[in-house]
Amino acid sequence: MALETSTPRRQVYIIGGGPVGLMLTALLQTMGDYSIHLYEKRTDYTRTRMVKLDTYLVADSVESYCIDYIDEENVEAVFDRTDLEEGVASRRSIAPDLRSLLLEWTLGFCPLNAIERALSDLIDQRGTRSVERITGAVSAEDALAMVAPDDILIDCTGSRSLLRDHISPAFGGEGGEANVFTVRLEYALVTTFLYSRTYACDEFCKYYKNAENDRYKFIPAVHRTFYDRGVTHVTGIVNISEGEFNSMPTRVDPEWLRENFPGVTASMDRFIDCIKGETGGEILGDLEIVRIPLDLYHARDVSSRKWHALGSADHPFANSPTFLAGDSAIGSPYFQSISLGFECAMFLAGLIEQQDLELREKFDRYENFMYKQWLRVYMRSKMIKHNKDLFETLDDTLALLQKLHIY
Repeated sequence: MALETSTPRRQVYIIGGGPVGLMLTALLQTMGDYSIHLYEKRTDYTRTRMVKLDTYLVADSVESYCIDYIDEENVEAVFDRTDLEEGVASRRSIAPDLRSLLLEWTLGFCPLNAIERALSDLIDQRGTRSVERITGAVSAEDALAMVAPDDILIDCTGSRSLLRDHISPAFGGEGGEANVFTVRLEYALVTTFLYSRTYACDEFCKYYKNAENDRYKFIPAVHRTFYDRGVTHVTGIVNISEGEFNSMPTRVDPEWLRENFPGVTASMDRFIDCIKGETGGEILGDLEIVRIPLDLYHARDVSSRKWHALGSADHPFANSPTFLAGDSAIGSPYFQSISLGFECAMFLAGLIEQQDLELREKFDRYENFMYKQWLRVYMRSKMIKHNKDLFETLDDTLALLQKLHIY
């Protein structure tokens, strides 16, 4: 799509056209006078895994932002009231066409590529002529070479971030420390399937349907999908050992799993048989099973603030504001990552829009905001993991007591 050339526009380079890169593009497209260059190596959106956006993304008050009973107190402890009020105000300024999509996606599970395609279509249909789409791989050297002084560069390339180890002089280099702190929570088999009836499952349900499962517990997150009436999307996690993880293929065939790990298969079969007996439904299609490490991580530096502080340093990032967004900055399991990425995109777009705010202040506020988001998701993820560990030992009193630190 051609760019307008009648008046100079500030150049914004967004590397990575996944959900967060597309969200940033859609936000900036209606804000300032920018020429946005969106780079994406894929020619089509093919990732069909199901995701669910948290309702705090469309919160219209501080109270509704903090409504999640799991981490309400954590949010109120980590964030100042002014932080929360500013976030809510920024949500009210989101363009109506984009906000309507966010509202739809918070109703239930949705395929990731459906979100990507909807955002991509929205950007194209607006007809602003301010967005240039470039298809093809970009190297770190390409990114460093493309920016001129005062251009804005945003890395949205995901967990294997293109620029994470380049964004700060404190990291990178041959044999240097990586700009990331990682916590491995567990190894897991993640099973997803569609079920032909509406079905909800709380913690009591999860316990009783696992009562006969000894070594492995199939722990589902169940939510009715909003785009298919009466159909429930089920995603379940089974905790496995590192050795078991290493002996499995990335994508696991159900028959291969039944033959090689019958205990894991039995835990899933018991759960599915229970819900069939209660509701009379059936599995729609095939089970999709993948094995993944559940990692929680954050970049120690999420902006080029330290390069900028060096002043006349002979490095592009000393004069071109650069930011990490989405999984390039923070990654989290348990269906949190995409919501966290969109939250990051909203805050960053709001900072970029404030033309009268000094760049140093923008850097400081972005670093501070992202560290608070890290604290929030760290506490939430560790609590979920701890609760899962307790759940898996409920029938073993001594094992349960060993996991408790009471006083």
